[in-house]
Amino acid sequence: MARPSRFSTKPPAKNGRVVLRREKSQRGGKTVIVVSDFATHFSSGDIERLAKKARQSCGCGGTVRGREIELQGDNPQLARAFFEKEGFRVAGI
Repeated sequence: MARPSRFSTKPPAKNGRVVLRREKSQRGGKTVIVVSDFATHFSSGDIERLAKKARQSCGCGGTVRGREIELQGDNPQLARAFFEKEGFRVAGI
């Protein structure tokens, strides 16, 4: 029986990789964090459910546009922590 390593603090990246980026253009000076590059096996419904959980976890508003999640505000640390907890490898900001 294999024992879990006590040195491993990160969950395995089972959902693939996402990219975080900060955008302000075309938003009236407001900053949003855009989460993009979801794996192709995620349906639009899966992304919608993930966006809802991210908004609740980060305590902010947001929306889904295409296959990207937009989270309102300039708080990339919360977004990164949420997606890493969900099992994604996070690149970007």
